[in-house]
Amino acid sequence: MKTVLGIILAALLALVLAVGVGGCNSYNGLVAGRQGVDRAWAQVETVYQRRADLIPNLVSTVQGSANFERSVLKEVTEARASVGQVRLQPGSAPDNAAQLKAFQDAQGALGSALSRLLVTAEKYPELKSTQAFRDLQVQLEGTENRITVERQRFNEAVQGYNTSVETFPRVLVARMFNFQPRPYFTADAGAAKAPKVDFGNGGAR
Repeated sequence: MKTVLGIILAALLALVLAVGVGGCNSYNGLVAGRQGVDRAWAQVETVYQRRADLIPNLVSTVQGSANFERSVLKEVTEARASVGQVRLQPGSAPDNAAQLKAFQDAQGALGSALSRLLVTAEKYPELKSTQAFRDLQVQLEGTENRITVERQRFNEAVQGYNTSVETFPRVLVARMFNFQPRPYFTADAGAAKAPKVDFGNGGAR
């Protein structure tokens, strides 16, 4: 009898240990996934900030061209200011779709305004010929490409994390410790479409 009881207790102990170890591994995996999302988000913010930092120099350079459309410059300046008004929790990715949509809409509006500025600049050959403007074009092209890359990487990190949150057995740990799925960047549409810059063919479109 004692032998049978000992076997049962040993089995129960082994089960508890297995569950505990599995739970710890699941929790640690969820933490790592969430940190991966936050790291990817930091890169997204960095490239968007890089674009915002280029705009004052671009506006200053364009203002030097006689008769340049002031309404276009005003639109870019106001859109850049609107981006700064979107408030997100520092150091972490948005945890709900509404937050990310507000960020994406503001950045999309800035991208559209910037695209219109570059298209308008095509009407000013003397502006296009300046070294400062050409340098800014190249930097903006590179920045737009990096934005696309970092957004894709962010979505990949979110996909991996969300899969962990929503699949068994980690879903049990996720619910216990309130790990929530994170939203994705969605495809831009309409006014929120980021500019596609093709300087080799004569400008943005």
